[in-house]
Amino acid sequence: MTSSYSTHSSRPACRPVNPCFSSGPCAKRPGWSVSALAGALTGRSHRSAEGRARLADVIDRSAAILGVPEGWRVGIVPASDTGAVEMALWSLLGARPVDVLAFESFSSLWAQDIVSQLKLEQARVLKAEYGQLPDLSQVNWAHDVVLAWNGTTSGVRLPSVESIPATHEGLVICDATSAAFAMDLPWDRLDVVTWSWQKALGGEAAHGMLALSPRAVARLESFEAPRALPKIFRLVGKGKLIEGIFRGDTINTPSMLCVEDALDSLKWAESVGGLAGLKARSQANLAEITAWEAQSDWVEFLARNEEERSSTSICLRIVAPWFLALERAEQEKAVKQMTSLLDREGIAFDIASYRDAPLGLRIWGGATVEASDVRALLPWLDWAFAQITPVSCPA
Repeated sequence: MTSSYSTHSSRPACRPVNPCFSSGPCAKRPGWSVSALAGALTGRSHRSAEGRARLADVIDRSAAILGVPEGWRVGIVPASDTGAVEMALWSLLGARPVDVLAFESFSSLWAQDIVSQLKLEQARVLKAEYGQLPDLSQVNWAHDVVLAWNGTTSGVRLPSVESIPATHEGLVICDATSAAFAMDLPWDRLDVVTWSWQKALGGEAAHGMLALSPRAVARLESFEAPRALPKIFRLVGKGKLIEGIFRGDTINTPSMLCVEDALDSLKWAESVGGLAGLKARSQANLAEITAWEAQSDWVEFLARNEEERSSTSICLRIVAPWFLALERAEQEKAVKQMTSLLDREGIAFDIASYRDAPLGLRIWGGATVEASDVRALLPWLDWAFAQITPVSCPA
């Protein structure tokens, strides 16, 4: 890459109020401050009556906002969304053949674990490149099916609730960590749903959420997994579901500071209209980027199909000819220069694409991000790209 760069692009005057556009942990809700944690149950046992009540409050408010059906169990589990997904995989799989959709980093990790760690012989991986979904017509819904509703590292999501048939013989295990609280989930077509606090509601890390349909509970109570399960994965005792997990009796010790923060974000979600309000806010963020991308000559959505485009993990790839002509190492250097410049300016933090994804940008568009901040960010992206564009190339 030449060391001479264009500097003619004018420096934008308006700055985002909140420069946090990371895809996890995500931006805190608007107006958040540490004073929101003032009433946290610190120095107290999470197993006290009040501790259990606050944990149960997180469960109940989450289920109500998301529209989890009556009869489902919702619980707080260890190790974020990763722990929740692994708990489901290790506890439930093996009774039927498995189809797993792998189209970005995390869904590919679940596929790897199913094949290499669980060593399920009747496992089929349906793959797609970043920016695309696997061919859903190839899924055998008589099998158990493992999928991510939204690809956190690719910006690709299932296009509609009809993506899953209303009737299916196997269980559908859905990693919904960057879809929950931002998109409609077809609860009547799912059996296991997982998410974490630090995604769409900007909560603090380390805690996962696990929702089980009656069909999933029946599988747990009738099927003994042919593998040893560590304590943090155990959902069944003496052949019965451990119901306490779904009433606030957590498997391990949760942070009551994080619990208080989760409650704060859930109450905020209720104040903006619940799921409908959260979805509208996320869609507004995507709309800002969509209008800008349509006018851009250097960037485009990684998700090729508009119907499959995420409103939360919004992934962009750089398509300027001079950039595409560079060797991979030089492309990496250019992206790092651009994102580092935005970081130093205090404009946008942590917006480089995920380490396993194609080089580019990833901007979180969940409901805790203000559309006005996204609008203010976009001219800065043009400005920063101009700073790394060789002078001999068109701006």
